Amino acid sequence: MTKQRKLRSTHWFGAHSKDGFIHRSWLKNQGYPSDLFDGRPVIGICNTWSELTPCNGHFRALAEHIKRGVYDAGGFPLEFPVMSTGEALVRPTAMLFRNLMSMDVEETIRANPVDGVVLITGCDKTAVGPLMGAASCNLPMIVVPGGPMLNGKFRGCDLGSGTSVWEFSEEVRAGRMSMSDFMAAEEGMSRSAGHCNTMGTASTMACMAEALGLTLPGAAAIPAVDARRNVSARLTGRRIVEMVNEELTPHKILTRAAFQNAIRTLGAISGSTNAVVHLLAIAGRIETPLTLDDFDRWGRAVPTLLDVQPAGALLMEEFYYAGGLPGVLRRLHEAGLLNPDALTANGRTLVDNSATAPVHNDAVIRRLHQPLVEEGGIAVLRGNLTPAGAILKPAAATPALLQHQGRAVVFENIEDYKQRIDDPDLPVDESSVLVLKNCGPMAYPGMAEVGNMGLPRKLLERGVRDMVRISDARMSGTAYGTVVLHAAPEAAAGGTLALVRTGDGIELDLAGRRLHLDVSDVELARRRAQWQPPRNEQRGYAQLYVDHVLQADRGVDFDFLVGCRGVEVARESH
Repeated sequence: MTKQRKLRSTHWFGAHSKDGFIHRSWLKNQGYPSDLFDGRPVIGICNTWSELTPCNGHFRALAEHIKRGVYDAGGFPLEFPVMSTGEALVRPTAMLFRNLMSMDVEETIRANPVDGVVLITGCDKTAVGPLMGAASCNLPMIVVPGGPMLNGKFRGCDLGSGTSVWEFSEEVRAGRMSMSDFMAAEEGMSRSAGHCNTMGTASTMACMAEALGLTLPGAAAIPAVDARRNVSARLTGRRIVEMVNEELTPHKILTRAAFQNAIRTLGAISGSTNAVVHLLAIAGRIETPLTLDDFDRWGRAVPTLLDVQPAGALLMEEFYYAGGLPGVLRRLHEAGLLNPDALTANGRTLVDNSATAPVHNDAVIRRLHQPLVEEGGIAVLRGNLTPAGAILKPAAATPALLQHQGRAVVFENIEDYKQRIDDPDLPVDESSVLVLKNCGPMAYPGMAEVGNMGLPRKLLERGVRDMVRISDARMSGTAYGTVVLHAAPEAAAGGTLALVRTGDGIELDLAGRRLHLDVSDVELARRRAQWQPPRNEQRGYAQLYVDHVLQADRGVDFDFLVGCRGVEVARESH
């Protein structure tokens, strides 16, 4: 076997010394023969499997296919577990633990004899934390997404994970759906292994990994239970060995050109708003310049081409059968919207990989002249209410509300919202703007997905289905509506959001990218002088989070984790 360089793992396994003896002999208790320590690349398989993360419950089997591929290519696979957080069960929010997961991955890679790593990703934060941690090490890495579940089914109709839940929940509150029907729909919602089958955060971040060049072509959309998912996993195992020998590290892939392609892809698929904080965090770890304004600059003119929920009507199964992400990338390339310089994990550029990709259904992956939405992407809003920025996804919003003026109805925190939203005496009408405070990175803590506030029951009963909503929180990628998110600085950090009072006028102007609070500077100064930050006494990791988390416009990472530390070999320990 030809080796182009001395591998990192030889510092553990290559020495004829006491330490080498210890490192080899202890691993041999698992039945590994001596020839696996002959200088072949050691590949770490980072597995986010957990029965507490339902979306990742099939990863044990997926890891075995990756191992076969590593062995095929002459490598030595060693699987390791890391913290796993699933949106379905984790409280108060999985986002609280994204950075902790990244620390787990980073330190596990750095401390152990691995030359490259395969990241098995699935549910929302497990699709991001491992990328952040591995990027911090700059060791050859490649991603195997777990894949979406099959379409949900209820009385002959397809159900979208999350999206149908939000829709049905509001219908129950409005008295238009019975509780028995609501519970019956639950049985058909999640009928196979895999993550959400809508373009929620899990599917979005799988697409972002592919658009960034961190997967094999076409890997993002393959259904979890499709045999082609296993084939892709095996081929990925083969490829990571080649990447190690080629010294193809994240620094060569995660360039500014790659993030430009990812942001434009985000607009074309109408991906989750969560991708904003995640891409910013990944870029920060690899030290690639990226700002909130880049999302508006690069994504503003991109049409939404993909007709998948929540912006569209279909689901991830149809997307894959229509051609998957390579089909979308081909459309973008034909429109001149892809940067041709971005390298990918297979050693070719993103443009080369997708230039001849087939599109089997133009109704699913639309042509440029027949988009789902003329201008997709993420809109970045600024003004005196959000001087550091806030975001809105136009494709998920009601067009008539994108130029809107209304009076604020303010909720000081999520508990206040839950207590009062269905109060018949709540001073609200369809023109009002719902404002939710103290749900940002510091305050919740963790910046929970509560930004898509359910509407007041008395308005739902009158047929109102959307209103302008503003908060410093996030929104599930499966959700929809005219929702302004990630307001920065957050209320708990003293942002203007903290000073808003019920009755204040608010203006949303999407075209002008403006979000304005109609209160004078003098009055805001008076209110600020009276404002007191909320008490936020935590302990342990949660206190570390509050003390060190950055604001949404900087990716919600920890201040001490930004930057690339590399993988210096640890000192000998024996």
